[in-house]
Amino acid sequence: MEMTKSESHSASAASGQAQELMGAEILVKVLQAENVKHLWGYPGGSVLYIYDALYQQDTIQHVLVRHEQAAVHAADGYARATGDVGVALVTSGPGATNAVTGIATAYMDSIPMVIITGQVPTHAIGLDAFQECDTVGITRPIVKHNFLVKDVNDLAMTMKKAFHIARSGRPGPVVVDIPKDVSFKKAMYDGYSAEVQMRSYNPVRKGHGGQIRKALQLLMAAKRPYIYTGGGVLLGDASQELRTLVDMLGYPCTNTLMGLGAYPASDPKFLGMLGMHGTIEANNAMQNCDVLLAVGARFDDRVIGNPKHFAQNERKIIHIDIDPSSISKRVKVDIPIVGDVKDVLQEMIEMIKESGAKPDANALGGWWETIEAWRKRDCLKYDRGNTEVIKPQYVIETLHQMTKGTDTYITSDVGQHQMWAAQYYGFDEPRRWINSGGLGTMGVGIPYAMGIKLAKPESEVFCVTGEGSVQMCIQELSTCLQYNTPIKVLALNNRYLGMVRQWQEIEYSGRYSHSYMDALPNFVKLAEAYGHVGMLIERPEDVEPALREARKLKDRTVFMDFRTDPTENVFPMVKAGKGITEMLLGSEDL
Repeated sequence: MEMTKSESHSASAASGQAQELMGAEILVKVLQAENVKHLWGYPGGSVLYIYDALYQQDTIQHVLVRHEQAAVHAADGYARATGDVGVALVTSGPGATNAVTGIATAYMDSIPMVIITGQVPTHAIGLDAFQECDTVGITRPIVKHNFLVKDVNDLAMTMKKAFHIARSGRPGPVVVDIPKDVSFKKAMYDGYSAEVQMRSYNPVRKGHGGQIRKALQLLMAAKRPYIYTGGGVLLGDASQELRTLVDMLGYPCTNTLMGLGAYPASDPKFLGMLGMHGTIEANNAMQNCDVLLAVGARFDDRVIGNPKHFAQNERKIIHIDIDPSSISKRVKVDIPIVGDVKDVLQEMIEMIKESGAKPDANALGGWWETIEAWRKRDCLKYDRGNTEVIKPQYVIETLHQMTKGTDTYITSDVGQHQMWAAQYYGFDEPRRWINSGGLGTMGVGIPYAMGIKLAKPESEVFCVTGEGSVQMCIQELSTCLQYNTPIKVLALNNRYLGMVRQWQEIEYSGRYSHSYMDALPNFVKLAEAYGHVGMLIERPEDVEPALREARKLKDRTVFMDFRTDPTENVFPMVKAGKGITEMLLGSEDL
C-alpha cells in the first residue's frame, strides 16, 4: 500500500532522514515542532505557498480574521492568557502594515509572539513591487527582534531563533519576513534543532546572590515596607512566589494595571492598583514607604506620576527585573537585581526561611494603622443609590459579584471602561485580566476575547468595552461566528469618547472637541446582523437580569449595550505632570 505524501514525510522525519521540502512545508513542520495549535491570519499573494502547506495538515487550526490588526491582537490575547507564544500570519505590504498596531501593542506589554509576514520575491525587493514594503525597517522599533529570510536553507533555524527570542528573557514580538520565493524553493530538512545557540543573546536567569542578600537585609529592617509588582510577575509565572513572600512578611502590596491578579485583590494586604487612577492607600504608601521592593515593574509614567515629585521622599528601592535596561531607567534604584522574577523570589523566600529573620512587628503595626486610615476614605465610592441612570461602575461590580470564584477571563478595550474594570473587578488570579496597558490600543477587546475563547473553550470570556473602542475591530464579530468562540461583550455606552471627554472637562475647560459620538449604530441590530444576540439595557434594575440572561446563552456571542451615565468620570485621578499623591478624588476637587 502506498503512503500518502504527508505520511512519507513524517515517516522519514521520524527515522531521522533528511528530506527535501519546500520552504512553506518546512515552516509548517517548524510550527508543529513548536507545538503551535492555533494561528490567526489573512491570506494574500506572497503567503499563498504557506497557505497551501497549511491546507495539507490538520494539527494547526488557522483562524481567518477580518483584518490583520485583529490577527495579531487575537494571537496576543491568546499568549497573555496561556503564556504560550502567540502566532500570526499576514501577507506583504498592507498585510504587514495593518499588523503594525498589533505588534506595537504586544511590544509595549512584553508579550511573546511570532509574526510571520510574507514578502515579495527576493529578486524584486527594493524595486517597489506590487504589495512591497520594508517590513523589517517599519517594525524595527516595535519588535524585540526581526528577521528577513533570504535563503530557504536558513528558514528552520531562523524560526527556532524567533521562538527562542520571543519567549525567553523579557518576552516580546519577533517578526519573520519570508519572501515568496523562499516559501517556494526547496531545501533539505532533517528535523527541528533541539538546541539554539546565539552568541549575542544570552538573557540572565539567576539573580546575583550577594545582591539578593543585601536586598533582604534592607527589606527585613524596613519600618514602612511596600511591595510593588507589575506585569513581569505574570509573564514570569511568579504569582505563587509573590503570594508566599507577601504572606510570609505581612507587608502591604500593590499591583500595576498590567500586574492585577498577581496578588489576590480580596486579600486585605492588597492596597488596590496604584498610579494615575489608583487608590489613595496604594499611592500614599508608594510615596511614604521607606523600603520599596519593585518586582517586574518599570516605574511607568502612569504609575509614579512626576519622577521629580516621586524623588522628594527618601526611600531605598530594590528592583528585580529580567531586563537590565529597565532598571534605573526612570527612577534611580539602590539595589538592582537582574534575573528571572520567579527564580529571584524563590531564592529570597529560601533565604528568609534559613535566616529565621523576622520583620519589625512594632513598626509594621504602626505602618498598617497609617494605611488603614487612608483606606477609610473609600476613594472608590460612587452614587450606588442612583435609580435613574446606569452607573458604569455598577455594571462591573455586578459582573464581579456574579463571576467571582468562577473560571472567568475579562478583556477590555481602552478608556474609562478599562479603568473601571481594573478598579471594580477584583482579580484574584493571574492572567485573567487582559488589556492593552503600555500602548493603550483601542479595538483590542473583541480580538483578545476571541483568542482566549479559542484557547479556553470551557471558560467564560467577557469583553468590557466602550462604544468608541468597540467600533475599531467590530468586524471580528464575524470571526466569532465562523469559529464558534461565544464571547460576552459589555459595552458601557456613554455616547462619548469618555476618557477624552474627561480630560477635556478637567484640563481643557470643558471644550469637548470631537469627543461626542453623534451617529452611533444600533448595536442590537448590528449584533444580530453578525448572527449574534443583541441586548439594550437602559435601567439600573435591568443590569443584573441582563447579565444573568447573557451568561445562560453559553454557546452564543452576546452584545450588551449598556446605556451608562455620560457625565461619570474615573476617580481617583492624577493630572498629567502631577505627583501620585496629588489626587483628585471626585467632582468636588475640580
